[in-house]
Amino acid sequence: MENFRQFEAGPDPFGRTWKVEFKWLQTAISLRHSDTVDVKFVLRADGERSEKAIAMPHADLLQLSQKTGHPLTDPWCSRLAALHLKHIIESGEDMEKDLVTMSPADLAICAAALPRAA
Repeated sequence: MENFRQFEAGPDPFGRTWKVEFKWLQTAISLRHSDTVDVKFVLRADGERSEKAIAMPHADLLQLSQKTGHPLTDPWCSRLAALHLKHIIESGEDMEKDLVTMSPADLAICAAALPRAA
């Protein structure tokens, strides 16, 4: 996941490949009174447009950062969210949701899939 700003994901369970574009990363304290880092993406496929926000609990990110030794940075968070979104698209899991909160296990799986240099 070198380019989290623009990538393709799929096929989804219906055979579509989605073009995904990074929209923003924000702490959700001000948005939803939630201690999460939210990453929003715009998805397009076959004339459809959708938006997905991937929420990552801040406490879980801190734990993961300490465990992996990877600094907690915006690009790292964006890549974790992009990998999880790719999983959502390809599995169809949670595809109906506009806001998906990653579990500690989801975070660990995505972190393990990233090269250390990312």
